[in-house]
Amino acid sequence: MKILVVGSGGREHSLCWAIAKSPKCDELFCAPGNAGIERIANCVDINANDVNAIAIFALEKKIDYVVVGPEEPLVNGLVDKLQALNIKAFGPSAEAAALEGSKGFMKDLCSKYNIPSAKYGRFNKPEKAKEFIANHKSPIVVKADGLAAGKGVIICGNKQEANAAVDFIMNELAFGDAGNEVIIEEFLEGEEASFFVLVDGENTIALRSAQDHKAVYNGDKGPNTGGMGAYTPAPVVDDKMAKRIMDEIIKPTVAAMIKEGKPYKGVLYAGLMITSKGPRLIEYNVRFGDPECQPLMVAMKSDILDILVASTEGTLDKVKLQWHKEVTLIVVMAAQGYPGNYQRGSEIKGVKEASDMSDIFVFHAGTKLENGKLIATGGRVLGITSKAKTVAAAQRLAYEAVAKINWPGGFNRTDIGWRAINREETL
Repeated sequence: MKILVVGSGGREHSLCWAIAKSPKCDELFCAPGNAGIERIANCVDINANDVNAIAIFALEKKIDYVVVGPEEPLVNGLVDKLQALNIKAFGPSAEAAALEGSKGFMKDLCSKYNIPSAKYGRFNKPEKAKEFIANHKSPIVVKADGLAAGKGVIICGNKQEANAAVDFIMNELAFGDAGNEVIIEEFLEGEEASFFVLVDGENTIALRSAQDHKAVYNGDKGPNTGGMGAYTPAPVVDDKMAKRIMDEIIKPTVAAMIKEGKPYKGVLYAGLMITSKGPRLIEYNVRFGDPECQPLMVAMKSDILDILVASTEGTLDKVKLQWHKEVTLIVVMAAQGYPGNYQRGSEIKGVKEASDMSDIFVFHAGTKLENGKLIATGGRVLGITSKAKTVAAAQRLAYEAVAKINWPGGFNRTDIGWRAINREETL
């Protein structure tokens, strides 16, 4: 098969790495890719959001299967366009991708079908949003309705902060059109977890759970990012909790989307809060998480291509997933200043030394090769991924590899996996 992966991040590098191992993959392309991906795939200089150019390329190159990594081309209808050209693709239709494209759509769906989530209000006028804030207790959560690269959620400790968040999103247009509407939610207490499920329209198959680290600094301090690290599986999601998540959240959502005339295919990523009353849905994403995808791909024993194609073809009920027993963990290295204004153009050394370590996998995100030098071009730049028997051992190994990276222009959290390690120590 000729395969095209769409995207340029660490998620897409790990997908290319996993797909390239499949005996069914004869030729692999990536649009646009990065310095790491170009070692294992033919990189094509097409922006991931250029839906028309990607469709034309897939048609001209006789691509058999397209795997769409990021959310924006999914929301903008890339899968629909490819299907109209009789090209098979992994991911939801534009209508189904509204689960991520509009937080308001997702919240209304939860309300209509009694899927457990936080109480909320939807507002397209700042003054109405502030009235709602005045009548509700804090802390409270303010969210931009549309796509904001994982940064459109602001947790507010008091009403003044919440009002400022509304102004930031709606009046200052911090996230552009994504902030034309805001969702204001009650603050849920508990432990966050990521839960990934493959869906073929009707059948579902759960992947391993994961736990992301959204905040930029140690101890979960500072502003939210796209994710500074993750590990899988997440101990907070044991077998009993996984069954509850499937029965109370995932399966009702898949059934609801069928009833709404928007059947869902692809990977469904539930961002959850595990509360004292059980799992609550915080948000849906319609693609693999980044950075969670990287440790998931390292942990997977099965042929990923077989599984993705089964999602597209409606045959997930015939799939049996196999996983390595070990914990897998990723530490994200980001450019100084991220998630705000960050530096571009700094040189990175030591990646080969880290990659040569046993059970270490270095996935590239914002990188390019320039005159033989590896240059940082993005906010999140490298994902140092490890595999070991425990979270503590995986953490130690990952940070040993991080220490081999010589990059003064970068930084990383030093506590990825801390919740699970605390659990391991108390057992």
